[in-house]
Amino acid sequence: MHGPASHGWLLVALCAATGAYCLLRMRSHVEEQRRAAGGEALMGFGMAVMAVPTAVFTPPSWAWPGYAAVFGAAALHALWSVRADAHQLHHLVGSSAMVYMAAAMAAPPGHAGGHGGSGIPLVTGMLLLYFTGYVLLSGVRLVPVAAGGAGIGGVGGVGWGDRPELARACRLSMGIAMVAMLLTL
Repeated sequence: MHGPASHGWLLVALCAATGAYCLLRMRSHVEEQRRAAGGEALMGFGMAVMAVPTAVFTPPSWAWPGYAAVFGAAALHALWSVRADAHQLHHLVGSSAMVYMAAAMAAPPGHAGGHGGSGIPLVTGMLLLYFTGYVLLSGVRLVPVAAGGAGIGGVGGVGWGDRPELARACRLSMGIAMVAMLLTL
């Protein structure tokens, strides 16, 4: 992505940590958690790779179409899964945004806006609106409603992979990262 290298490395760290926690969530005893965590881990690690500053590593020309193919397959899986789970709509939008960003990065200089790596302003704007709204809604969902529940220490045998507030925090961090990546597109 474009922008200062320090911002890119912060995005890499945020997305890689999120992907790693999502891998941990895949060990959950709850099937729904495991299914969602796999797609979110793919998204987190994919965003981490995409955020590596270009001054450090410039991907070969075949990387962006390969990237688009992987996330295109993830988008098709989410489209198929949306029949049973409405949360898959978010995965569909996220995977489609990754395909869009990969296609924009693969575009030759002078295409679609003046220089390589820029997207179509209307599509970028719509994705920015969606993910900004998602970030704001996710942030509101993290605000504690009432005190007096089982504490934060995991009382009751709840493992780290089954903590809903941590899953929401990971989704929030990926949404923030997606906004940052779209802004640099």
